[in-house]
Parts: sequence; C-alpha cells; structure tokens
Amino acid sequence: MNNKITYHKEGDYLIPDLIAPENIEGFTLGKYGRLRLYYLKQYNKAEYMTLLMENKLQEHLMEIDKTAYERLEFLTKQLAEKENINEELKSNNQLEWVGKMNNIKNSVEEIILKELIYN
Repeated sequence: MNNKITYHKEGDYLIPDLIAPENIEGFTLGKYGRLRLYYLKQYNKAEYMTLLMENKLQEHLMEIDKTAYERLEFLTKQLAEKENINEELKSNNQLEWVGKMNNIKNSVEEIILKELIYN
C-alpha cells in the first residue's frame, strides 16, 4: 500500500489529492458509522482530515459501526433481563412489552451516541 500523498497546484496553493477508498470487502456503512462520519465532518474536522489523510477513515467508521451494533445488542439484552422483560410478558401483554423494549432501545441508543459517536 502506497502511503505517499500527492498534491496538485491551485493558484498559489498545493492541495492534497485525497480520494476515499472503496468499500472494503463489500462492507456497507450502517447507521452508526454514517452518524460518526457526519459528526466528524461537521464538528471535528481536524480528526476527520487526519483519518482521511492517513487512509484510516473507512476503517475507523467500520469499527465504530460494528462496535455500536454489538453494544446495542448486548446492552439491550442485559437491560431487558434486568427489567424482567421476557417472552412471557411478550405473550401476555404485547403493548407493555413493546413500550418497555422501546424505552430500553432509546436508553441504549443514547449511551451509544454519547460514548461512540459524539466523543
């Protein structure tokens, strides 16, 4: 892999020729990877440019996306067990089960956004 950065001249300035790499092995960026990308572009341009120039942006976004989905699944399951939300509740009172699961999902998503996306 060639890590050498090339430049082109625009007026009196040398501009780096930066091209984002194609998707690695067909991986499509999910919700949390896209949120992280948006956050970096809008609010943390220095880190965005550093990752882009070091050709590590896609790897970073894929790792954030993967970690976020794993944490979402783990924390949802853990909180559902703690709150005693199970299949019995689901079969006896679906509306209550849906409400409680939505509360858990929202809480977990808030944790993920705070810890992984907006840090």
